[in-house]
Amino acid sequence: MNTIEQIRQRLQPLSPLMVEVEDDSALHAGHAGARAGGGHYDLHIISDAFAGKSTVSRHRMIYQALGEMMKGDIHALAIRAQTAEEASMQPTNKEHR
Repeated sequence: MNTIEQIRQRLQPLSPLMVEVEDDSALHAGHAGARAGGGHYDLHIISDAFAGKSTVSRHRMIYQALGEMMKGDIHALAIRAQTAEEASMQPTNKEHR
């Protein structure tokens, strides 16, 4: 199982309605984290488990779900964590973030 599949699997306890993970590691070639083996990933997750939670709390939920991956497999993780209601009110094109 590759790292993206592992990320998806570990996020399942958050009951996501949608999970998009992109490996941006190639954009960081030569970076210290890339040399050590940790990848750079962009995550967009939609889950109603985030309802009523601050951005920091949402990120903590994700870090907790990913566990040890954050100490080795993942060097950097850009996160966009939304509820279904929040996602429905924003454009889906990444250029509009």
